[in-house]
Amino acid sequence: MAKILVVDDERNIRATLGDILGDEGHEVCFAENGDRALGAIPEEDPDVVLLDIQLPRRDGLSVLEEIKKRGYDCEVIMISGHGTIESAVRAIKIGAYHFLQKPLAMIEVRQLVRHAAEAKQQRDELRTLRGKDVRRYEIVGKSRAVAALREQILKVAPTTGRVLITGESGTGKELVAWAIHRHSERHDRPFVKVNCAAIPRNLIESELFGHEKGAFTGATATKKGKFEVADRGTLLLDEIGDMDLNTQTKVLRAIQEGELERVGGTKTIKVDVRILAATHRDLREMIADGSFREDLYYRLCVLPVHVPPLAQRPDDIPLLATHFLSGYCRDNGVAPRQFTDEALQLLTGLRYRGNIRELRNIVERAAILSTGAEISGSFLRSLMEPDRGPPGHDLFVTTRPLAEAKESLERVYVSTQLEIHGWDIPRTASALGLQRTNLHRKIKSLGIERP
Repeated sequence: MAKILVVDDERNIRATLGDILGDEGHEVCFAENGDRALGAIPEEDPDVVLLDIQLPRRDGLSVLEEIKKRGYDCEVIMISGHGTIESAVRAIKIGAYHFLQKPLAMIEVRQLVRHAAEAKQQRDELRTLRGKDVRRYEIVGKSRAVAALREQILKVAPTTGRVLITGESGTGKELVAWAIHRHSERHDRPFVKVNCAAIPRNLIESELFGHEKGAFTGATATKKGKFEVADRGTLLLDEIGDMDLNTQTKVLRAIQEGELERVGGTKTIKVDVRILAATHRDLREMIADGSFREDLYYRLCVLPVHVPPLAQRPDDIPLLATHFLSGYCRDNGVAPRQFTDEALQLLTGLRYRGNIRELRNIVERAAILSTGAEISGSFLRSLMEPDRGPPGHDLFVTTRPLAEAKESLERVYVSTQLEIHGWDIPRTASALGLQRTNLHRKIKSLGIERP
């Protein structure tokens, strides 16, 4: 539902409109004059403004002009008890969505607000879609593994079922989520993603569910959460395995009940969202050690989709490399370049611990540093030698105190094990013979940062 700002100097009208629109499921806020309205809009970020023309000190038409001048993105419905054709025409020319006369017909108010809110939402969605370069979200490849993945996407996309997308880091799980959304009945609605691993734990609830003004230090305005932004669309919970148990409980409730409360709020907000979740972790192992809720797992894993690692689709590497190279040149205004056959053979023969993400990094580095129209195998080899050298080899050729060398070697070894296990803490701790808490302390003391 939408957020509505009612601007009228008559308390009874504000109360009546608040009750009517609140019953429709909208969130309603109020201002009694034009100055208060102009102060409330950047704070409340309403979708629709119901604006009375006859206001004290500053009339509604001048407020409408100021709204448009400042570029506030909201639909404005003008209201007047003494309306004239001239004022209505002027309001529409300035940019009002519609013009209503008092006494208000509440059926007409409901319909107009709903239509105005839909117009705002469609504008937001169009802006979101235009901001996405569809070519960047293309699943490239002709291997059997990719063909099977595409077939699975086409099966699950038209349904309403929640999807759990699994696969190693860098395999393209976000691309799969976008493809599912694009082939679903919600394709013309918002596609919103949240990286649960990238948001601090103390902010994840605010990011997902929003917050009210003053809910915590720094909450200077009311903010919608990702669940609300994705209403009637698709929400991707990326790296769901990194979500803490407290937030998992609240996400489970939002999924089960289709409703939520903002941080610091008491009002229940209804949402209609299709949930896609993605992770490189083994959630069943996390359930066994008590770090992931079993009931949430079964809510998310209605339709499981596994994304194959690059090692299972080597035939796609030349296609992917060529795709990334042409995309980089196009996006950065660089003259077109191509790989030689030798370079493509070299790329195909490499082992990619970071999967497609690592391949893309190599290709972009080659595009940046190369000067000719062709990128040869020898040039690629010279670029990758520093990365492909034995981990920590410099420790044995550089003189330093023994304690410093031991710490550096331990840092390299622990970092390598974390990368091998995709930063899965339980698995890495088991491989190293450590408790999870000890591994966390080790990561912190060695100054290891997750890429």
